[in-house]
Amino acid sequence: MRAGVYVWYVAYGSNMHGARLACYLAGGRPVGAGREYPGARDAAPPVRSVGVELRGVVYFATHSPVWGGGRAFYDPDAEGRALARAHLVTAEQFSDVAAQEMYGEPGRDLDLAEVLATGRSTLGPGRYETLVRAGTRDGIPMLTLTAPWSVAEVPWTAPAAAYLEHLSAGLREAGAWDDAVIARYLAGRPGAAGHWTAEGGLLSPATPGPGPSA
Repeated sequence: MRAGVYVWYVAYGSNMHGARLACYLAGGRPVGAGREYPGARDAAPPVRSVGVELRGVVYFATHSPVWGGGRAFYDPDAEGRALARAHLVTAEQFSDVAAQEMYGEPGRDLDLAEVLATGRSTLGPGRYETLVRAGTRDGIPMLTLTAPWSVAEVPWTAPAAAYLEHLSAGLREAGAWDDAVIARYLAGRPGAAGHWTAEGGLLSPATPGPGPSA
């Protein structure tokens, strides 16, 4: 591996997809997105990427101007199971990905002391400004980004099809779950449930029910 301090960046949203994450590292515009990313100081791909399951809940909330629907967030304190993908990157790369998630400019190293010591560090009030340590793997800390609120403290928002495509592709790339499991999982997330269904391993918009009788 390259010299430097390494962390597992645990992605549970669109950055599970390798092509999407590459835009945060090398720069570019993901397919279906309305924003171009400058990239990281170190554009190298992750050393490894593995599928992981975390305790907690992934849900969709707020409105993304990039995708036109709800964003994925992670509540580590809720009861449930979250499917994710851990990317082995340098702490510098993690800092630059985090900066772009926060609509900032890459180039400044995050102080990870608090999240490594306590399991959580809030850098600001907005989405993806809270760092969470989700455990360790091979002796290396697993870090992710989420919002400071819980799944019960914010209205849920249905995700857009282009966004779900990246989540589905990332979970498939991980190789730990089949298409049926992935589709059922995503369709069941708060915010997606009732708006998306899993049919034959594929995600489809839910069919609206009949209106009220005259």
